[in-house]
Amino acid sequence: MKRVLSIILGGGAGTRLYPLTKVRAKPAVSLAGKYRLIDIPVSNCLNSEIEQIYVLTQFNSASLNRHLTRAYNFSAISDGFVEVLAAQQTPDHPDWFQGTADAVRQYLWLFEEWDVDEYLILSGDHLYRMDYSNFIERHRETGADITLSVIPIEERKASSFGLMKIDDNGRIIDFSEKPKGDDLKQMQVDTTTLGLNANDARQKPYIASMGIYIFTKEALGKLLRKYDNATDFGKEIIPQAAADHNIQAFLFDDYWEDIGTIEAFYNANLALTRQPRPSFSFYHEDAPIYTRSRYLPPTKLLDCQVTESIIGEGCILKDCQVSNSVLGIRSRIESGCKIEDSLLMGSDYYEPFTERESGKQEGRVPMGIGKNSTVRRAIVDKNARIGENVMILNKDRIEESNREDQGFYIRSGIVVILKNAVIADGTVI
Repeated sequence: MKRVLSIILGGGAGTRLYPLTKVRAKPAVSLAGKYRLIDIPVSNCLNSEIEQIYVLTQFNSASLNRHLTRAYNFSAISDGFVEVLAAQQTPDHPDWFQGTADAVRQYLWLFEEWDVDEYLILSGDHLYRMDYSNFIERHRETGADITLSVIPIEERKASSFGLMKIDDNGRIIDFSEKPKGDDLKQMQVDTTTLGLNANDARQKPYIASMGIYIFTKEALGKLLRKYDNATDFGKEIIPQAAADHNIQAFLFDDYWEDIGTIEAFYNANLALTRQPRPSFSFYHEDAPIYTRSRYLPPTKLLDCQVTESIIGEGCILKDCQVSNSVLGIRSRIESGCKIEDSLLMGSDYYEPFTERESGKQEGRVPMGIGKNSTVRRAIVDKNARIGENVMILNKDRIEESNREDQGFYIRSGIVVILKNAVIADGTVI
């Protein structure tokens, strides 16, 4: 795997995940109480013995850069690195990244300096565990110029994806973007060709791209220069390359979730609490998910009732009820609180006891969730200050709302409390 260079696409402005991306890059958004989205593809690379990793981004990259620098330190005798490449304006490229292909094109001069055989191109906002070595071996065995990792899907979901057709050798011969009706039927394939068993192949007769690609070094450089106005891999570069390049499909038949929207992000986090087996597990000794070591104290619970929840390190919970929720590091919840079906991202630092007490006397809201407050079906971003007797319920069942001046948004019926927001005592949302 030393002949492979990994390129992780950090995405654009992250508008679908806004307001979680208001002050941070999309790959830096917190996940599962202690991780960041970027930890997923980076950990998959490291577990696949791929240690040369670039992350391309252009929006709010400071916290992402800080996280990667602190989390992934390689020894002095190793060639490994995880490095952020931010968009920059040059005489040859005066514009910011215009899409996935354009982002890679703008740094192609750097990538081509590496003595490697393939480029592994990944997305920074997917949740899955994958051994890329199997993917790369398939690419090499078939002599492909490009290999796409694909997932098998059933008919009821198929029209929401860009679909592909393959021949008997697994070569991709046709593409269709979110087809319906007869056009959808035309995209059915025999997925046993890619290794799916006959029963599953009947239930899932379509294949969709995961946005994970392997290019040979020669093919990537040639295609990006030939189609110099194309900005997207999935919609432009790869379909145009199908006529004269060997493009193969690699089947990934396991859990994979695109968590690029607020609703998908919320659902993926809460799905981690399911029993007896969550859809995705962080308890995998052979392929762990890495992140920054913070050396926090254990979590402390005093007379609490907690069911089907995940609680990060360094939390303090007092006489409260928590159900089907994820609590991030340094979360603080006072007595009488109810946290239901919610994601609390926690805090970046502790507020000292004396500062909390003096702040209360001066009418300031302490960090965390105040006494007798209820948080239901919500995402509470870091360092938020929720006062006492607050009700975050979306009581009017609003689907979409922008209340930034009041410290929150509503997306797909989910209340999102902004980072560093202050919600006064007695507020009802």
